[in-house]
Amino acid sequence: MTFLKPTRRLFLGGALSTAGARLLMPTRARAQTAVALQLSWLHSVQFGGSYIAQDKAYWADAGLEVSLLPGGPNAPVEPPVVAGTALVGISAADYTAAAVNQGAPFKIIGVAMQKNPFAIASLPENPVNSPADLVGKKIGMALANTPVLEALCSINDVDIEQIEVVPTQYDAAPLVQGQVDCLLCWATDLPVAMESQGIESVTMLLADHGYAVHSQTYIATEDSLANRRDQLVALMKGEVMGWQDYHADPEAAAALTVEMFPDAGLDLATQTLQAARQVPLMFSALTEAEGFGWFTDETVAANVETLALLGKPVSPELWDRSILEEVHG
Repeated sequence: MTFLKPTRRLFLGGALSTAGARLLMPTRARAQTAVALQLSWLHSVQFGGSYIAQDKAYWADAGLEVSLLPGGPNAPVEPPVVAGTALVGISAADYTAAAVNQGAPFKIIGVAMQKNPFAIASLPENPVNSPADLVGKKIGMALANTPVLEALCSINDVDIEQIEVVPTQYDAAPLVQGQVDCLLCWATDLPVAMESQGIESVTMLLADHGYAVHSQTYIATEDSLANRRDQLVALMKGEVMGWQDYHADPEAAAALTVEMFPDAGLDLATQTLQAARQVPLMFSALTEAEGFGWFTDETVAANVETLALLGKPVSPELWDRSILEEVHG
């Protein structure tokens, strides 16, 4: 049985809502400033809110002409942001921490995924419902993601030596064929691929067991924060409005994604399912109270702790909430 390959960086390492009315931007004609948003991977509904922002002219109404640059194995996020060819990049706290530790002048200015999407996928007849259930199991994963498993085990006092790691390609087949008992993956891709083919799975989010690493984060340089602030605020306003529309109608976001990228090989049913699976990761009581993309000192502190376990120590100063504070008023 063949499964759809995910559009995910992980492959390498293995209707505007009422609450958003205050974000409405003037619709008068304005001179357009060209900027770019560097995505973290190939086009898919993972970035559905950005597509809505472009399609509904939220950015154009704010005076921005935004190019959405796809990522991929040969298009890392960080270099174009450092070079200034992309105003903002979509990254993750662990990638950004590694870059900052090498001298990159980044700040995290927003957090799209309130819960990290890393998950352990298993089958109902042999489920992994908690980290303790990993003991005695064979887990299929990319060896590059070993620090993730180590961190999960450390946080939950599980002896990693009692887990057999089996190097696998990023595919559900080893699990379905019984070669492994579970897989380390994103909750929004391999479980979606299995469900699309009628195979039920059990998904345990690492974020529900102490693994706190912000994902699908917005990064910008310190120079842009100092000198291109108006552009950052305008871009993030449009982004917030797009994602609020996404939250109101994920199915419409999936349909728009497939329509906008007809040559990307996207399946509407799969994109629709993925769009729904993303909602609880990206929207929470916190975003309902404070707005899309928000983060707190407490969530930052949890990230700092987990990143230290991953060998990527950073200080809370990596996160800068000032752009979001302007966006949400």
